[in-house]
Amino acid sequence: MPANQPARTAGFGARARGLIARAAFAALALAPPQTGFAATTVPLAQRPAADEIVYFLLPDRFDNGDPANDTGGLMGDRLKTGFDPSDKGFYHGGDLVGVIRRLDYIQALGATAIWVGPIFRNRPVQGAPGHESAGYHGYWITDFTRVDPHFGTDADFARLVREAHARGIKVYMDIVVNHTADVIHYRECPDGNCPYRSRADYPYQRRGGIDGAPINPGFLGDAIGTEANFAHLTRPDYAYTPVIDPGEEKAKVPGWLNDPLIYHNRGNSTFAGESSTMGDFSGLDDVMTESPRVIRGMIAIYSDWITRYRIDGYRIDTAKHVDPAFWRAFIPAIRAVAKAHGIPHFAIFGEVAGDAGNAPNQARFTRIAAFPATLDFGFRRAVIDAVTGTGGTDRVEDMFAADALYAGGEKGAREEVTFVSNHDNGRIGWAIRQALPQAGDEEVLQRTILAHAMLLTLRGVPAIYAGDEQGFAGTGGDQDAREDQFGSHVASYNAEKLIGTTTTTATPHFATDHPIFRAIADLARIRRETPALRTGTQIIRARSTVPGIFAVSRIDPTDGHEVLIAYNTEKRSLSAAVEVDARSRSFHALAGPCPAKADAPGSVRLTLPALGYVICEAER
Repeated sequence: MPANQPARTAGFGARARGLIARAAFAALALAPPQTGFAATTVPLAQRPAADEIVYFLLPDRFDNGDPANDTGGLMGDRLKTGFDPSDKGFYHGGDLVGVIRRLDYIQALGATAIWVGPIFRNRPVQGAPGHESAGYHGYWITDFTRVDPHFGTDADFARLVREAHARGIKVYMDIVVNHTADVIHYRECPDGNCPYRSRADYPYQRRGGIDGAPINPGFLGDAIGTEANFAHLTRPDYAYTPVIDPGEEKAKVPGWLNDPLIYHNRGNSTFAGESSTMGDFSGLDDVMTESPRVIRGMIAIYSDWITRYRIDGYRIDTAKHVDPAFWRAFIPAIRAVAKAHGIPHFAIFGEVAGDAGNAPNQARFTRIAAFPATLDFGFRRAVIDAVTGTGGTDRVEDMFAADALYAGGEKGAREEVTFVSNHDNGRIGWAIRQALPQAGDEEVLQRTILAHAMLLTLRGVPAIYAGDEQGFAGTGGDQDAREDQFGSHVASYNAEKLIGTTTTTATPHFATDHPIFRAIADLARIRRETPALRTGTQIIRARSTVPGIFAVSRIDPTDGHEVLIAYNTEKRSLSAAVEVDARSRSFHALAGPCPAKADAPGSVRLTLPALGYVICEAER
């Protein structure tokens, strides 16, 4: 099938549609997808970040709009060009032109912002002989100022932003500050296996590396991190001796990135202690972000992208591996530039990776590093535990209990970017199948839709991972969760069992009639039309220590009326009395079977189908 021909969902049929109806999903799964922004009258530039529905994609794996750029203008085999569409670790041909031609599809899903994986010029191939892979993901940057030719041109990116904005869709860039591509090697370990060498064992004073005051930075920043003090650093070989291969001396752009003195050069991170911010991330060159020279340089780089393209936000990779003092300088400077260019609600959210119990660490970064928001890994874990039934719905309650720790308290927590799938940790479908290996196809579909219902109605800014809406499940994290949406040549991807369809990733998947697509599209419409679901205060109404009902009220920020949302994580229908505001006497259904009247002031009885959910709005 040609790459630009949409695949139609097949093999789902009346039986599954009937199942969805029994689960109270009929209205969501079968209604025509809602398009456009009829409910959004606020101009794009005036919409706060909390109002957005984010769609995250890796350009290389989304759609191939221009096969002429598949090799990035490079000649030779895959180890030169990085292009091999049959290998999950190499470039497959997706590009910015492909994203542009699918903007109508993204809009039909209901997304209001696109988070685009890093598009900067990367080192095409890295890795030891026999273990090479390509920079298709975008995290091995050599040139921070231009679009990688594998993805197209600077003009293509300008067109993407322009055409997205014309549809009312914002564009967020995925950026990296922590590291660059692996250009620096160390003489002491030619095999690249360089254990981390600490500041205590290998101080900067060693070998005469500095002259004068120490430069070990205070964790919260202090006078040590001054321009004058960093001028004392004169040699980069205090821990390891940096070596740059001939011809690579000017591999990085801007040119200041080629100076070994602006890297830590301490060997591989153990991702603990001081190595978390000073060690090389899997061999990548770790930038000395505490240096004023680096702070100035990175602010200049990322201010320029705003100035040139009028983008709307940054998702920041490996944010927790950068010293917090850097972010306290970088974030206000970037937001000031954006505001000066007419972007008053420039979004910034950082990757503070973790899993269960990660909420306190995420909240910590909103305080010590001044992040407006982080990616909510704790939300992902809690939802997985709940929708798989491996934990009670109280797991979600426990996660929300930490909201008071965020800068700004619970209001600040509503800025968190929530997700259930991503390109590193894997997809929700895979998590469900891992937890419930005996679950049938219909159950997996129900639980996947339930997870997205929680994503789009609970507090936070929802981020949908491209392919989830087409039933992509993956078989793991990282490369195993980065399938091609435009038709794949990777055998392991094409052998994957998708959710809600009998098709495979061998054919393009941009249909708008997939049941998950329809469910997300309708939930996105409800969210856009219901301010309480975007920015309303959240009150937990029901929870359970075992699989069962979880219910919350979201309170309209203008007039205070409530929207009651309830989810059933059990495989059987459940009925329960749920507390509501005493003023909520009657309800109308936004989704699912809602009671018309409260049973008594302050109480309403809900009946939820197996693995179903309801959204009930109180009459004003």
